[in-house]
Amino acid sequence: MTAYFFRKPLGYLMALALLLSACATTRLNSVWKDPSYNTRPSKIMVIGVVKSPLARRVFEDEFVAQLEARGTAAIASYTVLPELQPDNRKAIAAQVKELGADAILITRLVSKKIVRTYVPATPYFPPYYNSWPDYYGYGYQYMYSPGYMAENEYAIMETNLYQAGTDKLIWAASAETGLSDLNEGLTRGYIKVMVRNMIRLGLLDK
Repeated sequence: MTAYFFRKPLGYLMALALLLSACATTRLNSVWKDPSYNTRPSKIMVIGVVKSPLARRVFEDEFVAQLEARGTAAIASYTVLPELQPDNRKAIAAQVKELGADAILITRLVSKKIVRTYVPATPYFPPYYNSWPDYYGYGYQYMYSPGYMAENEYAIMETNLYQAGTDKLIWAASAETGLSDLNEGLTRGYIKVMVRNMIRLGLLDK
């Protein structure tokens, strides 16, 4: 793997449903762990390979927070390397050594795809009215949310964990997710899936 994102109440409900379903659709495609690696990293440098500086900060901060919640020290790379370039390998290695990190975690976007699905029309009841004449009049109206085509963009993400010093691959995971660059909720959901797998494989404390 290569080392290196209607009516008003009805609208709110639809937005919430889309957010929850996007979080739920993060699923692992493949996972690999070096069977000879039987320890746990004590300090991890987290690197998000993202074009947007803001998206990078959001992603790295969330990964650091979830790692530290499991008792593993972590560093967001943007705090020591604000500008990441493809030829930054030496600078990264120098910072890893200086900060005493024993592992490097790198996440990158592999590809994107768009899935189109038809959402059928949904009938619903008119709202309650205080006076019966208003309610009576609206009662004869057929009220519904019309059907529509929904487009959901999915990202194929890859997260790799390397041993500092040897650059040896320790763990690798590929996942498909509804991740968007600046959506913190979806970012949190993707990272949670990664962290849970690391826990299951003994790379982090429970």
